[in-house]
Amino acid sequence: MHLAYPAVLAVLLFCTGLYGVLARRNAILVLMSVELMLNAVNLNLVAFDVWLRDTLHAGQALTLFTITIAAAEIGIGLAIVLLVHRNRGTSHIDRLRELAETDGTDGTDGTDGAATDSDGPTVAGATDNPADTRLTRGEATA
Repeated sequence: MHLAYPAVLAVLLFCTGLYGVLARRNAILVLMSVELMLNAVNLNLVAFDVWLRDTLHAGQALTLFTITIAAAEIGIGLAIVLLVHRNRGTSHIDRLRELAETDGTDGTDGTDGAATDSDGPTVAGATDNPADTRLTRGEATA
């Protein structure tokens, strides 16, 4: 078997994935491009394993590990993208550059973002906004 054919195909797949990572603005398409790059690496591993006639099949074993890592990566990545899409309403990377909320309690106004309670310890990120009625863990509705 000639090694040039799968190597050229792997280079084309990797370059296509690299272009997708650098040029795309949708987070799901970026994740798909990363998967394309990982599949190009897997193709190289298997091609070199066959070309070298390795008796231990180390390239194929590494390919199985890479597929397992890629499956975990895409599962976690998609969960994060879906959570961000629910909270922000978009999955475009340009609009997700600043993930911190900018409501003045994050320390950008010159303070450290912490409010002190007269009876207890410092509460990080506390706000005096009465419109902020989100429940935290442990609070029950009245």
